[in-house]
Amino acid sequence: MEQEACQVLIVEDDQRLAELTRDYLESNGFSVAIESNGALAAARIIAEQPDLVILDLMLPGEDGFAICRKVRDQFTGPILMLTARTDDLDQVQGLDMGADDYVCKPVRPRLLLARIQALLRRSESAEGVEGDKRERLQFGPLVVDNTLREAWLSDSSIELTSAEFDLLWLLVANAGRILSREEIFTALRGVGYDGQDRSIDVRISRIRPKIGDDPIHPRMIKTIRSKGYLFVREAAEAMGRIDPGQPY
Repeated sequence: MEQEACQVLIVEDDQRLAELTRDYLESNGFSVAIESNGALAAARIIAEQPDLVILDLMLPGEDGFAICRKVRDQFTGPILMLTARTDDLDQVQGLDMGADDYVCKPVRPRLLLARIQALLRRSESAEGVEGDKRERLQFGPLVVDNTLREAWLSDSSIELTSAEFDLLWLLVANAGRILSREEIFTALRGVGYDGQDRSIDVRISRIRPKIGDDPIHPRMIKTIRSKGYLFVREAAEAMGRIDPGQPY
C-alpha cells in the first residue's frame, strides 16, 4: 500500500513562483495546493490542515505575519515563511509570530526541499543531537516535556513558539554539552550554518528570560565564545534553592 503524499499549501501571490514551486515539490512526491489571496489563507489553512504551509511574507489582503498569528493556535503543522528581505528583524518577527523556519527569495529549490524535509521530520519526532529519547526532563523548577511539547517554570506554563520549544529541548536534552551553531542548524533546520544567520542567537535571547535565566548575564544557557551554546544543568537546578528575584 502506497504511503499518502504529504499535503503542502503554498500561500503566494506570485503565480509563476507558486507554480514552479508546486511543480518541483510534486516531482518530489508532495501533494501541493496554492492560495494566492492572503485574506483567504488563514481560513483555508485552518480548514484543510495541510502537513506543511509555505507562507509568503508580502501578500495582498493580509500579510504573512498576520496570517501566521491567526492560525498558530489552530494549526500545529510546520509553517515555512518566504521573505524577499534579508533583514533579521523580519525573519525574527516571523519566528515570533509562530513560523518554524524561513527561506529568503529568490528561492533555491534544493534548499527549500531540504528545509521542508527537516521541518516534517522535526514535527514527527523532535529528538536531540544525540537521539535522546527521554520524554520529560527536569532541572530544579524547570520542566520540559517533549511529548506534550510544553515547558513549566515553578509549575507555571512557559509560552514558547514551536521553534523556541525545539531549540530549548535540543539544549536541555544535551545538558552539559556545548552545541555548536552548525550542530543546532543541522538538527533543527536540516542544513549547515552559513556563518551569517542570527536567528538561533535571537531565539536564544528570547528563551532565556522565559525560563528564568538572566538575559544580561546568563547562567543557564551560556554562550561559549567561538564554540556555541551550553545548557548548564547545575545553574538551572540552583534556581530551586534560592529566593525568587535573588541572583544565583
